[in-house]
Amino acid sequence: VQLVESGGDLVQPGGSLRLSCDCRGFTFSRFGVSWYRQAPGKERELVAIIISSGSRSTYADSVKGRFTISRDNAKNMAYLQMNSLGPEDTAVYLCNARNSLYDCWGRGTQVTVSS
Repeated sequence: VQLVESGGDLVQPGGSLRLSCDCRGFTFSRFGVSWYRQAPGKERELVAIIISSGSRSTYADSVKGRFTISRDNAKNMAYLQMNSLGPEDTAVYLCNARNSLYDCWGRGTQVTVSS
């Protein structure tokens, strides 16, 4: 089982990024997927969740209206589109795939929002 995040970068305030999570070694379509983030000195925060079918998603209040989670079960990929980024969004972003039996994590990708 392997989850590999990519797409993190240094971006100016107000900018956008799209994170990707490449999921391999398991039946991706049977797992819910979440994006978390962890900033230095802070607890890990749940950002967004999308269910296995992709038909429903939920968001933290702090990103609602700015971030969009999506998935492509045919490609075993999950995404996080992030718009209107601010310095408060600076963190390591981690992908998680979970079902009743398994809880899988990637190593994260760094997003830094700074001018």
